[in-house]
Parts: sequence; C-alpha cells; structure tokens
Amino acid sequence: MTLKIYGIAASRASRPLWVAHELGLDYEHVPVPYQGGGTRTPEFLAINPNGHIPAIDDNGVLVWESMACTLYLAERFKAADGSSLAAQNPAELAEILRWTFWSVTECEKDALTVLMHTVAMPVDRRKPLLAEEATRRLVAPLAVLEQHLRGKGSEPLAYLAGERFTVADIAVASILAWVRSAREMLAAYPCTALWLERCLKRPAQQQVRALARTVTTG
Repeated sequence: MTLKIYGIAASRASRPLWVAHELGLDYEHVPVPYQGGGTRTPEFLAINPNGHIPAIDDNGVLVWESMACTLYLAERFKAADGSSLAAQNPAELAEILRWTFWSVTECEKDALTVLMHTVAMPVDRRKPLLAEEATRRLVAPLAVLEQHLRGKGSEPLAYLAGERFTVADIAVASILAWVRSAREMLAAYPCTALWLERCLKRPAQQQVRALARTVTTG
C-alpha cells in the first residue's frame, strides 16, 4: 500500500500536497472534490468520518485536518541531515508549532473571506464589505508576522524558523496566499510580502498549483 492523499489540489489539500512535493514523496493522489457528494460516500467516510478533505492514508495510518496532515507528513518523513521540513531542534519545533496554530486561529477565517469575496466567487455573489472588514481584521496578525520576519539583526529572516524553509512556512503561506489580491495591505508589510513571494515561487508550490489547474480543467 502506498501513501494516499485525498482531496483536489484547489483546496486545503494543497498543504499536504506541497509537503509531498517538497520532499519528493512517492504518493497516490486521489482528487476527491469537496462538492458533489464525493466526500460523503461510504468509501471516503471510512477514511474521514467528518466528510471533509484533505485526508491521508499512510499504509493504514489515517490522518485528517489539513494542518494535521501537513505536520504529520513533515515529521513522518523527517531526515536527520537537516534537509527535511520537520524540526531539527527544540527552537525550530517551537516556531513550527506556534506559527502553524497561529495561522489557523488568527488568519485563516479572514483570509478565506478575502479570497472568496474578491476572487473565488462569481462577481454577483461577492460582498465587498465582508472582504474589507476581513482585511481590516488581518492588520493586527500581519503586524505580528512582520515584526517576527523583520528579525533582530540587520537583515530580515528568510523563513519563519530562521534561514531554513520548514513546514511552518508551508502552513502560513498556504493561508496568506489567499490575500494576495489585497495588494495595498501586503505592501504595508514588506518583509511579509517578500517572504510570501519567496515561498510561493518554490518549485514544489508551482507543481501543486499546476496540479490544481490540471484537475480543474482536465
């Protein structure tokens, strides 16, 4: 049995898929959509009884919730030489845990609102006021992120845990990618904007985005 990742790439499944591509994992992608009843079949409910994507099946070990899947894969395929996405020491573990949970509690809901009401939904269903209110709420957490990335030395941090790209960057960037349409807001946080661009230009992220386009149009 191989590692299976369930969920279309144009969803939160992009998070574990990004990890898989970063690590060059051999996996089977099962592009279950979140619409149309695909997550409510008896077969899928046996994988995730909540009926949501993503989910992973690692030789019978079942994991659901996108960030749990993401963290699991990084730790499961951890390399001792420092080339992996998982923490190599307690300081990195602290950064990974705090920024991953921070992104969900402080940013995800409002970032998704910005995405839906500026880009994702049909124009006639968008509510600009909701996007504006969500953007205003994101100012405070983005200021926290900006301060962190600014660092304490003369140069800003390249990544959340320092100079090394880790699963923390995937977790946070996968959410803040949703607010790229709010250009004026991001411009106020130059370290954050540069960090986000750096993350989203990684080849593995580009592969996942290409996968999303293929599944959407294919």
